[in-house]
Amino acid sequence: MPPKRTIILGLGNPLMTDDAVGILVARALHARLADPNAVLREAAVAGIELMELLVGYDRAIIVDAVQTDGGKPGDWFRLAEPTEIDGELPQSSHRFGVFEGLELGRRLELDMPAEIRIYAVEAPDPFTFGEGLSPALAAELPKIVEGIFGELAG
Repeated sequence: MPPKRTIILGLGNPLMTDDAVGILVARALHARLADPNAVLREAAVAGIELMELLVGYDRAIIVDAVQTDGGKPGDWFRLAEPTEIDGELPQSSHRFGVFEGLELGRRLELDMPAEIRIYAVEAPDPFTFGEGLSPALAAELPKIVEGIFGELAG
């Protein structure tokens, strides 16, 4: 049996402060996993463009910024498929398109990953133009990476 092909996809815009957190976490996870069958991709896409990036992989790890009511910088959680979530989904500039792209790929019977893990990281300021994370989120970055890596490795 050939090894699983994995894509680690960081979503965000590195020129929009905390929106870059998905990209930074994905880079760190890729380095920590040190898997020769894992490919790192960075994108500011959703929907169809995202679907096209995932075709042909067995496993996908997607990381994006999110804003929730009452969330604290650096909080992170794994998102379920939209059919498994009750009520409103958290606000994100990419996430809604993620689910749409996945569903479209399935309906078109494309070679979509059998295993998809989507992680959302609470980002206090994803809409301000500027490079670098806000100090509050930057301070939490190592803990975020460690926590998500622990879940992936466990």
